Amino acid sequence: MQKTGLYALAGITLFALTFVLLPTGGHVADTGATLSGVELKLYPSRDPDAVWSFRAVNVESDPEQNRTYLSGLSGGQRVKKERDARGRLTGREVLDARLTAPDLTIDGQDNMTTRQARITLVRECADIDLTGTDKTPVKIEQGQGFSAPKAQVNSPQMNGFIGLLKMSFDFNIEDSDNATSNFTYDLDTTERCVNGQRVPGA
Repeated sequence: MQKTGLYALAGITLFALTFVLLPTGGHVADTGATLSGVELKLYPSRDPDAVWSFRAVNVESDPEQNRTYLSGLSGGQRVKKERDARGRLTGREVLDARLTAPDLTIDGQDNMTTRQARITLVRECADIDLTGTDKTPVKIEQGQGFSAPKAQVNSPQMNGFIGLLKMSFDFNIEDSDNATSNFTYDLDTTERCVNGQRVPGA
């Protein structure tokens, strides 16, 4: 079994159930599995300090395409394993981002795609509304960040529309389309971000 990520599904691992349901011998049968009302965790191999967790009304696994489809999604979040000044793990986890989306497709590299999503970067109090299409979806790439054809950013420091956004989980814009973007930095903001909450203050 290829270990591209581990899914904790309320005491049952999705992949274990999937392989039980795979066809054997010459018998032709439907492959994959469909589960309902599950909680799961994703441990990306390309981002070992991150852990994603979700609740989903339905989870469909397609081993032939090596992907998993989640619908009725809620409670999406990303936590980071905390490290001290020497880079050693402390055993604690810190909430890094929240994810709201109607559905997600997770591929064999643990990357995620959807047509629409909101990512909230907790440390920056930044809400980023991402919009994609079937052809060019919103992408969340493990160990890198996220991208979308259209993005609306709302934060104490930056607000506006960004076309062809590519951003890291550290709130750094790595690429964008200047011709279709219209956003501003507010260096004199009257808000600041404290423990994931916007509060008044210079």
